[in-house]
Amino acid sequence: MKILVCITKAPDTTTKISFADNNSTFNEAGVQWIINPYYEWYALVRALELKEAGIATDIHLISVGKADIEPVIRKALALGGDEAVRVDADSRDSYFVASQIAEYAKANHYDLLLTGKESIDYNNASMGAMLAELLDLSYITHVSKLDVANGVVTVNREIEGGEETDTCPMPLVLSCQKGMAEARIPNMRGIMAARTKPLKVVPASTVETLTEIVQYDMPPQKTGVKMIDAENMDELVRLLHEEAKVL
Repeated sequence: MKILVCITKAPDTTTKISFADNNSTFNEAGVQWIINPYYEWYALVRALELKEAGIATDIHLISVGKADIEPVIRKALALGGDEAVRVDADSRDSYFVASQIAEYAKANHYDLLLTGKESIDYNNASMGAMLAELLDLSYITHVSKLDVANGVVTVNREIEGGEETDTCPMPLVLSCQKGMAEARIPNMRGIMAARTKPLKVVPASTVETLTEIVQYDMPPQKTGVKMIDAENMDELVRLLHEEAKVL
């Protein structure tokens, strides 16, 4: 069984965010990039577990980005991916990214395609669904448990008020979330091996970009907290009625 794991970079959560060019571009100066956690901790690690169990044979990685994403891809290889491909393009458009991955997947015939449920920078959670549609495959989202047997995938996913169990034949696309696997840290052997593992760069296909970022805006600064004396319940009730806002 061949698995294709989608990999993307994201700013470290401690990064101080700023914008440039009249707030039209994200300022990448000094940013520490990491593998998007949902793709690393859950999609990639569960794929590695399936290989260790003798269920999967090949774990391939794919990412759409320029050369600056290669250190992130190498870290994913250090965790245990067998080989990787970088589509040489830079885009914030989910349809463009999904289209590039779909073109590669069509030519290489994978049984299972795994993504994270969303990226932690743009939080759009749309790429996986687009990828499945472009490949004409079934798609199950927000998967928290994954098992494979006899060519059939069994998954658990959270729904409102409970949990749902689904089965589906392969090939298909899954998006992964917390509960799928436990995070791993690459060891020295993996780091050294990653230096020589194949990382192929392919040109981007000609695909229309459907969205454009016009401007970024920072969220409003938090206002101060009003402290009310525990004995002054009337004032607390007044503030709740007149000033409190439901978000």
